[in-house]
Amino acid sequence: MSAKKEPSVWQGFKAFLMRGNVVDLAVAVVIGAAFTNIVNSVVKGLINPVVGAIGTKNLDSYSSCLKHPCTLNADGTVKSGIQIMWGSVLGATLSFVITAAVVYFLMVLPMAKYLARVEARRKAREGTHEVIEVTELEVLKQIRDELVAQRGMGRQDR
Repeated sequence: MSAKKEPSVWQGFKAFLMRGNVVDLAVAVVIGAAFTNIVNSVVKGLINPVVGAIGTKNLDSYSSCLKHPCTLNADGTVKSGIQIMWGSVLGATLSFVITAAVVYFLMVLPMAKYLARVEARRKAREGTHEVIEVTELEVLKQIRDELVAQRGMGRQDR
């Protein structure tokens, strides 16, 4: 019995690279990084000033003290107490929601509508062919029935 040779790690990696998925993944990462910069600019340029009209422009400065007294060092680190930095969580959440909304409304939704239109056209084409075929079959059956009926009448007249 000959044992089947397992492909080497290098051969598996080479096959993975040749499939093309790596290029798609690399493009997605590069576009994602560029898109992150756009979203961060929107948050800093639009969202933070709107929030700043109510309070401060820097969401990172919003915090609550869980254990009093909260005192800070000159560099902004906590000297005493337990400080909850909920402003930075809010900023990250806003960035995520904005990113998700832009991806959904500018990429996912139009692509879904496009694919639905393509599928509807394909079904319409297939449906049209099926209706024509069914209609032709029905017409042929009617012609056959008429011919049989005419032959039957012709024989009865003789």
